[in-house]
This record gives sequence, structure tokens and C-alpha cells, in this order.
Amino acid sequence: MTHRVRAAAFVALLTLAAAGCAKSEDDKQAGAQDTAGQQQVAQTPAGNVPTCTIDKFGAHKFDLKSGVVGFSQSEKEANPFRIAETASIKSEAKKLGIANLKTTNGQSQFNKQISDVQQLIAQGAQALVIAPLNSDGWEPVLQQAAAKHIPIITVDRQINATACKDYVTFIGSDFYTQGKRAADQMIKALDGKGKVAILLGASGNNVTTDRTNGFKDELKQKAPGIQITFQQTGDFAREKGQQVTEQLIQSNPDVGGLYAENDEMALGAVTALKGAGKKAGQIKIVSVDGTRNAVSQIPGGWISAVIESNPRFGPLAFQTLTNFLNGEAIPQKVIISDREYDASNAKQSVSSAY
Repeated sequence: MTHRVRAAAFVALLTLAAAGCAKSEDDKQAGAQDTAGQQQVAQTPAGNVPTCTIDKFGAHKFDLKSGVVGFSQSEKEANPFRIAETASIKSEAKKLGIANLKTTNGQSQFNKQISDVQQLIAQGAQALVIAPLNSDGWEPVLQQAAAKHIPIITVDRQINATACKDYVTFIGSDFYTQGKRAADQMIKALDGKGKVAILLGASGNNVTTDRTNGFKDELKQKAPGIQITFQQTGDFAREKGQQVTEQLIQSNPDVGGLYAENDEMALGAVTALKGAGKKAGQIKIVSVDGTRNAVSQIPGGWISAVIESNPRFGPLAFQTLTNFLNGEAIPQKVIISDREYDASNAKQSVSSAY
């Protein structure tokens, strides 16, 4: 079987696997719901995509059920995205009977995350699933993992290294396209003209860079009547998003739209607008993530649209690892399909948000 056919078959398997994830351990926790209709689906790759095999990478085969798998979470789990992400990994591991899943949390501190992963390696991890806080600075971990032939799968954010050499594959969204889709929604909300502010995500990772570039490039191409007059980082945090929006209202009172690069910052912006006596829809907000809290703000007009970034990586991550250990050729990049929410579907779709 050719690598191209293997890759297509692999994506088909991922799609089937994604449909069957069980609910998380705590369905009452915001962001932890994991129903079948919400699961990630991999896009079918076009053309002859680069693949990776266990032989090419140089890893050792082991039994997932009895082996040691490490999962490194990057950020504090006050963020619904991170809650859902970790819940999905734990839920799928339990479903598959993986008895030795070790999890750590970097608590939004990059040095701690590096130390966490090094500790997982020292504890005998035979494979690693990493949600990186930053894209750079992973050399110490990659060197230690390579010395022990440990396969690494990165989810959500990419690391600046070489696929099928330093790590096996990346699983996540097309963040540049997310930015473009957010721009399309902003163009619609503003009727193609006006001033827009950007609440940037945290610096140092590809998510912020790609979501920003996609948004700007799409506006430049499709809506020259929209000007970006303000941008400042909100660090993907609700509190910081609120603070920056409060400054924005004072310094740029004529801004008509706000692009928040995640839902938490968007929700902070809503709080700031309400505190300033603004009315729903007075400043159009478009954000990225797909949290239930953000989607629920669409029917009332506080948020115009939300582009989904699905955090339920468990089924795809473990299906990828299983296929890799079985000697199959897997794509070096697995891009998932994301939905979007606006006034036309938010009310009926909010229950499927995380």
C-alpha cells in the first residue's frame, strides 16, 4: 500500500474513531462535556501528504494498555478549552484501557512545562502527547526523548521542529483559516466598513501568529474599507481581555468591531462593554474557540460570531498513536474540521458547544 493510500485510510479511521468518544468524568464541569456529536473530524488530506512510520522515526513498539503514556497540559484549567482538552485525553485513555496515563499541567509557565515533560521521561514514559505552551524552546525535551526513542505527538499548538524526526505529528486546527473565517464574519457584521480592534493571544506560539495573519490578510483582500486601528495582547485570558477592552473604549471610542483570538478574551470584552454602558451589538465581537459561554452570548447580540477550535483531542491522539505503533504510515500533520456559530445557528447549537 502506498503512503498516499495509507494516509487517506488513516484519516478515514480517525473520522470513525472520533464519532465514539464517551462522556468525560465530570459532565457538570464547564467545558468537560464530550458527546459524540462534538468530536473532532480530520479533514481528508489533498494530494500526496508527507507521512511518518515507526521505522522511519526510530521508535520502539509497545502495548498501549500496559505501557506508560505521558500527557503534558500547558495552561491552567480555568480555561474551558483546557478543561475539555484534558477531559478528552483522560476519557479516551480510560475507554481504551490505558492503565498508565501520567498527566501534568504547566500552569501557564513554560519552564514548568519543560520540567514536567522531562519528569515524565524520567518516569518511563514510552510515548508523549504534548499541548505546548510555546512553539520555541523545546530542544532539551526533544533531545532527551530522541535518546530514548520516545514518539511525541503535539496537539493544539505546533512546536518549531521537524516532523518525523523531532516529533511524530501535529494534530490541530488550521489557525490561519480560522483567522480568515473570523474576518469573513467581521466583514458581514460591519457591512464591509469601519474600525476594528484585535485582542491578540499570547505571544510565542503559532496560534496567535496564524490567527492574526489570517484575519489581516482576509480583510486586506476582501474589505479595504475596514481598518485595524488597535491591537494588544490579552494573553488568551478573560481578565486581561476585560482590562484591554476597558483601555480600548477610552482610547478608541469609534471602534466598531473587536476580534478576540479566543473566547475567554471575548467574554472579558463583553464584561467591559457592559460596565461601560454599551448596548449589545454596539461593538461587533467575533472570536475563536466555541465555548458554550461564548456561543450563548450570540442570540442576545453581545457576540456576533464564534469560529470553533475543537479541543477534544483524545480520540484522534490515541488513534494516531495506535496506528503509528502498529507500523502504519500516518500524516505528519492532521488538520481537523471546525464549525462556526452565528445568529443563524447559535441558539439550537449551543448545547453541542463545550
